[in-house]
Amino acid sequence: MTIEIKPLSNRDTREIIALILPIQQIEHQVPVTINDQPDLLDIEKHYHQGGGGFWGVWHDGILLGTIALIKMEAGQGGVIRKMFVRKEFRGKALGLAQKLLEHLMAYAKKVTIDHLYLGTFHSLKAAIRFYERNSFTQIEKSALPSYFPLMEVDDVFFHLNLTKNE
Repeated sequence: MTIEIKPLSNRDTREIIALILPIQQIEHQVPVTINDQPDLLDIEKHYHQGGGGFWGVWHDGILLGTIALIKMEAGQGGVIRKMFVRKEFRGKALGLAQKLLEHLMAYAKKVTIDHLYLGTFHSLKAAIRFYERNSFTQIEKSALPSYFPLMEVDDVFFHLNLTKNE
């Protein structure tokens, strides 16, 4: 299977929302709507303008997964958001989530981001195991940097020191 990881922009909004919302709402019953995620309606403003990014993994013109990075001010690190892969394309066999994460981490190092943070929802057990396998450490909400953009539903938080894992 040939896949391609490419930057996403506002022109991809429809595909991004069509991928993410059903995973959140239907598959995992996360109580979140598009109104709770205004970043999805303006990818360029929320991700690209600040020096972060939003990427998608594609196969035959179909968006199979996404990952995004919010770059904070110099020396403050970055925040991983919107890590989703279509159910039928998950798992170690294809390794799409791993490829997306590695792509984001390579970009973060290139733009001198040393610390990555993320929040997720407690029922997303596979996601939690995935981050733990990738050397992320679970932290308390109180240990998050003050600039961390909280999503109302997030209740499990992680940190990764990129300079420690080289």
